[in-house]
Amino acid sequence: MTRCLISKPEVQGFIERCMTSVGTKSHHARSLAEVLVEGDHRGHYSHGLNRMDMYVKDIQTGICAKDGEPVVEKESAGTALVDGKNLLGPVVGNFCMQLAIKKAKEAGIGWVVAHGSNHYGIAGYYAMQALKENMIGMSFTNTSPLVVPTRGKECTLGTNPISVAAPAKDGDSFVLDMATSAVALGKVELHERRGDTIPEGWGCDAEGTLTTDPKRVLSGGGLVPIGGSEATGGYKGYGLGMMVEVFCGILAGAQYSKHIRTWKVTDRVANLGQCFVAINPENFAPGFGDRMSDLLSIQRGMEPADPQHPVLAAGDPERMNMKTCEGLGGIPYHINVVNHMNECAKRVGVSPLLPCDNVISN
Repeated sequence: MTRCLISKPEVQGFIERCMTSVGTKSHHARSLAEVLVEGDHRGHYSHGLNRMDMYVKDIQTGICAKDGEPVVEKESAGTALVDGKNLLGPVVGNFCMQLAIKKAKEAGIGWVVAHGSNHYGIAGYYAMQALKENMIGMSFTNTSPLVVPTRGKECTLGTNPISVAAPAKDGDSFVLDMATSAVALGKVELHERRGDTIPEGWGCDAEGTLTTDPKRVLSGGGLVPIGGSEATGGYKGYGLGMMVEVFCGILAGAQYSKHIRTWKVTDRVANLGQCFVAINPENFAPGFGDRMSDLLSIQRGMEPADPQHPVLAAGDPERMNMKTCEGLGGIPYHINVVNHMNECAKRVGVSPLLPCDNVISN
């Protein structure tokens, strides 16, 4: 596999240039670029640079707003309802998470929901903002219907991710960031772009039959909930997806379930619902950080079934990916993704393009 090594500042600057070239405000472009680069840095390539052309198109077509800022419509000491004003998802997400943290400092908890939002990148980016304040953070979003519920044939739920971040001692943390589908759609798209097959159990075709062909999943098929079939617990993933919808579309008064626009069909505004929570452990039993560290060490410290594969906690694979990037001196991108985004940049008159001179093979 041929990959290009590109530094974080280079990718960040490239995304910002592409977004501002189609009229995005510079600070909005920066918010988007930061979350996309962080997604790649953490190894979630499905939610990073790979997504940039979608955001460019959203601004170009005017289906996503360039001007304005999110507005608080209703609030109490510990809650808020926010109108995202159809702005870029990361602009709405940062506004809401910072508001949740502010409320948690004052009231012990901040629970903020938004309607009128758009795709916001990795959910973990927002949950992790609470870690900087030594708080628990949570983030959820609904998405276009891509998941076929247990016993169903039609896509009526999104990938509806859940992220929970909890601080431990010495900068350590638990960071859960997961779709409630078996995988995120971006992973299927990435395999399709690379020409690879997908593992069994990621998605189904138009008839509801499991398939390893990403094209069949993307054209008329759908993703499967965590757990897969009913026999293997798929109804639990289906239930978690519904829970996210309760916190997002239903609580915020946004679009929900099959009422959300079809993925990548930008004929109308997305009006996604999102939820952001910050909890201050200081308002609860003392010693939270110590117990968190112990909880993490119990799992990591056990004898693994395979000595080559130690037991990890949520957030550990991402930390390992970041360490690898640091060692390489940049983020390794598949050459096809780089070429695809450079073509996108040329169409909107952006230069310089992403560099392809630092090639690594593995």
